[in-house]
Amino acid sequence: MSQLFLSPGVPDPACRLRVVAPQTPPGRVAMWLGALLDTLPTPALTIDRTTAHRNAERMRERCRALGVRLRPHVKTHKTLEGGLLATGGTRRGIAVSTLAEARFFADGGFDDILLAYPVPTARLEECAGLARRLDAFHVLLDRPEALASLRQRPLGHGKRWLVWLKLDCGNGRAGVRPTDPAALELAQAIANDAPEEVTLVGVYAHCGNTYGCSGADTIQAIARTTTNAVLSFVAAHPIPEMSQLTELHPGNYIFYDLQQTQLGSCQPQDVAIRVLTRVIGHYAHRGQLLVDCGWAALSLHGAGAGQGPQGCAAIDGHPELRLVGLTQEHGLLEHAGGQMDFGRFPVGSVLALIPYHACATAAMHPVYYVHEEGKVVALWHPVRGW
Repeated sequence: MSQLFLSPGVPDPACRLRVVAPQTPPGRVAMWLGALLDTLPTPALTIDRTTAHRNAERMRERCRALGVRLRPHVKTHKTLEGGLLATGGTRRGIAVSTLAEARFFADGGFDDILLAYPVPTARLEECAGLARRLDAFHVLLDRPEALASLRQRPLGHGKRWLVWLKLDCGNGRAGVRPTDPAALELAQAIANDAPEEVTLVGVYAHCGNTYGCSGADTIQAIARTTTNAVLSFVAAHPIPEMSQLTELHPGNYIFYDLQQTQLGSCQPQDVAIRVLTRVIGHYAHRGQLLVDCGWAALSLHGAGAGQGPQGCAAIDGHPELRLVGLTQEHGLLEHAGGQMDFGRFPVGSVLALIPYHACATAAMHPVYYVHEEGKVVALWHPVRGW
């Protein structure tokens, strides 16, 4: 059945490597299973298992209540374990951002995978391989040339390209504007020009412009505007079944982060992710602590809008501390009141940073230390590459 959904959110053409293995040899991190958090090598990305499980179940309940299908986006964690958690163990119905993710999850037994990214026509053979291999591999497009590329590469063996038309409802990234006459023409071409080769599955919109909001009311207003724009578009669509929203594709919700807290999407207790860092120096003349977490373990996302490093992370349990400096492997902390009590933070002590953007921070780490009651209970290894 045709579907319509909203997503709550350039590969190198020469790249053909299958990126399916963790970059850090498992034997070098397996020793940390059962370890106390404050003994981990820092900087270390940690995930509270109880919180992550609660977030996953809450999102499933929300989608059930809304009567829509949950197709979790896995781009935040990029792990098989996170995918199992998000799908409730079914391994079916996920969205990915890269072909490396698609291959990784396919190798891990996942099926019904949507590449939520404009179809990379320079890598069409890789897409075709996934489409032939999987029960369902979906692609997005927003231009006639991409459709022509798909038609020039029929899948054969009774398989058809499963295509979603990407709409830009105000986010200003990929997609064709729903008010553009060319959008309807493209939808009709996907649906009608070569039904034996291409199937129009639905239309796709991403409310990424909500990241500029400052509260639930403005977020809901953008979501409402996007929904109305999509529904207005499908009202003129040649496929009458596409008359309602049928899928939601959230991704950040397993971990959440400081940004989502500030937006009002979650409460502070819902944030499962932390980056542990150690104090490695005292500089009394500057009133600063030096820690072993730089931007290479945190990212610089959040430093914009004049906030500087302070916007990149909050220090868990210590609202009096501010992150004021970040270089590649170093961070600087100051006391907001100007008087640092160095005795409270001896060299070697561990602090936990709440990152501004979980997706960007997780991309910096080769392993996630999943913990419960202060001990590491699992190690998640994300896929890397494109």
